[in-house]
Amino acid sequence: MTLSDFIVFVNYFVLGYFLAINGVYLALYLISFFEIADYVRRETFSGFSELFGSNYAPPVSVVVPAYNEEATIVSSVRSFLTLHYPLHQVVVVNDGSRDGTLEALIEEFDLYESDQPVRMQLKTAPLRCVYTAPHERLVVVDKENGGKSDALNAGVSVASYPLVCCMDADIILEEDALLRIARPMIESGSVAAVGGIVRVANGCEFEKGRIVKVKTPRKALPNFQIVEYLRAFIASRTAWSKLGCLMIISGAFGMFRRRDLISAGGYASDTVGEDMELVTRMHRVLLENEREYRISFVPDPIAWTEVPDTLRVLGRQRDRWHRGLIDTLFRHRKMIFNPRYGAAGMLGLPYFLIFELFGPVVELLGYIAFVAGLALGVLNAEFALAFLLVAVGLGVLLSTAAVFLEELRLERYPRWRDLLKLTAYGVLENFGYRQLNTFWRVKAIVSYLRKSTDWGAMERRGFQERKEPRLREKASRQGDIR
Repeated sequence: MTLSDFIVFVNYFVLGYFLAINGVYLALYLISFFEIADYVRRETFSGFSELFGSNYAPPVSVVVPAYNEEATIVSSVRSFLTLHYPLHQVVVVNDGSRDGTLEALIEEFDLYESDQPVRMQLKTAPLRCVYTAPHERLVVVDKENGGKSDALNAGVSVASYPLVCCMDADIILEEDALLRIARPMIESGSVAAVGGIVRVANGCEFEKGRIVKVKTPRKALPNFQIVEYLRAFIASRTAWSKLGCLMIISGAFGMFRRRDLISAGGYASDTVGEDMELVTRMHRVLLENEREYRISFVPDPIAWTEVPDTLRVLGRQRDRWHRGLIDTLFRHRKMIFNPRYGAAGMLGLPYFLIFELFGPVVELLGYIAFVAGLALGVLNAEFALAFLLVAVGLGVLLSTAAVFLEELRLERYPRWRDLLKLTAYGVLENFGYRQLNTFWRVKAIVSYLRKSTDWGAMERRGFQERKEPRLREKASRQGDIR
């Protein structure tokens, strides 16, 4: 085979691969569209408001790991304590912070040492002390540093209630998010875990730990990520949940039945992809124990998070995410294409292996082969056009479809200019941003082979607080507010 023949072969292979992956995406979008439409229809007649005062809602422990969160931990805990739910407690785990995180909590909430024994059902770094508050809905665990997974396991062990909601300390939850994410578990005892949607907070306005205005950010990078998040959560996870093989519940916001989480062994401390690894292991353990179960995703319990706005931080995040994916697939490789593990083994994990793990390699190879083919003159104009339509055109279609799926069914962005802006970013992401992500993911494969365990620090700027009108500010300076 000559070099020209090889380049032509690679181009046709990549073209076929792009057709396959976009076909899968299209099928997932169609399933998600009808599933969300049905969800919205059922929501109208669900009697959701009655759930708040219902005795059928099991109590929930909200588990929040915290490391060096002195600046924001008090406001975060206050917002978690005021969530709308019949009965819930907040368990904050101070994971060996080096700042004043623990001291701020003790002072603000009048914490005192608890004399209640703790049964540690999951192995963690040593606990130093457990504190409680006078109203007893707040528990603070002080422990030696062991990492996020270790802190979550400590919180789950200390938790008093049968449902545990694990989230990041810097997440902002909508007031009814806890009740909405718990509803599948209230309705069915077979539901082992539920994931909610994580949305991009950059550009939005907040007041006292609550979102008051949803807007798109000014910077380009967070807008690209909004489109990505819509595509990943609304257009993909809804479908995987319907197919019974949801493999990821975001570590930023997920609810678990405590007994099932503990029986699966809790969060793994030796991986950078602890959220996907846990859910995959739960599938594995529940299926091996021949349990009837479901792991679900619901599109309306919303957690708002700040995403990276610099390429350096975003690149580190994507590197870590992809290494976490590789690690999970390697750990649970015996599940892949194994009918014993049902839809998870025959659909979910094969998808992640073929299209998510190897996808960046094939895509990068395709770009190189395409440019080489054009340079050597071995590709004709018809093939070049077909390649661009499949590689870029379908990508544009799927990205913009995710934005319109959001508007048609969930309507979280009230302003049309925001939707038009996101549609434009859905087109633009295919010309540079997507290729950059491909490079980061290929680089992550190299990092994994080099046994890198770097977490990659996330630099946050904080949520934008709502500003008072200028007239009011001026009057205040003049001492004229009445």
